[in-house]
Amino acid sequence: MANSASDARQSELEIRQKMIEDNLVDVMISIGSNFFYTVTLPCTLWFLDKGKEKTDRKDKVLFIDARQIYNQIDRAHRDFIPEQIEFISNIVRLYRGEDIETDAGSEKLMKEHFSKGKYRDIDGLCKVAILREIRGHGYSLNPGRYVGVAEKEEEDGDFYERLEELNEELERLNTEARDLEERIADNVAKLLEQE
Repeated sequence: MANSASDARQSELEIRQKMIEDNLVDVMISIGSNFFYTVTLPCTLWFLDKGKEKTDRKDKVLFIDARQIYNQIDRAHRDFIPEQIEFISNIVRLYRGEDIETDAGSEKLMKEHFSKGKYRDIDGLCKVAILREIRGHGYSLNPGRYVGVAEKEEEDGDFYERLEELNEELERLNTEARDLEERIADNVAKLLEQE
């Protein structure tokens, strides 16, 4: 889905709220831009699980920010190599209490991030949020709201990548500003009706 679906208001918010309250949403994964040949925008992968309600994952959602995990094919295209897919899948496996797989070569990434072989929240990569926390964020399913940012030294990164990230954040903030503007206008209208 487009990233906007994880934060959108109006009827999309109602649908998202129902899905969350019914314990259908299990995992949300942010994917960077340029993964599709026809669309350059980033997206979010939604993993739903109707059986989650009968597990210890009830009232929880795993958020993964995989925007920094990719293989650059050329200037305009990215994909995942098998090791990266396996690593992301292993994060989900650990969250679900399942055995990890290392056939595709994810051992190094797993040892680097999950040396004890158990799931843990990692700033900038993954976080398990409980239902109360998701409600507090207005039923947003945007992994960036929960995962946060990893601390790291400043690097000489690609200017266009950074510009794209900043533009994505600006779009999110503009959406929030429009939502606040609508709520304020609604509240003012209600106050004026009471006079």
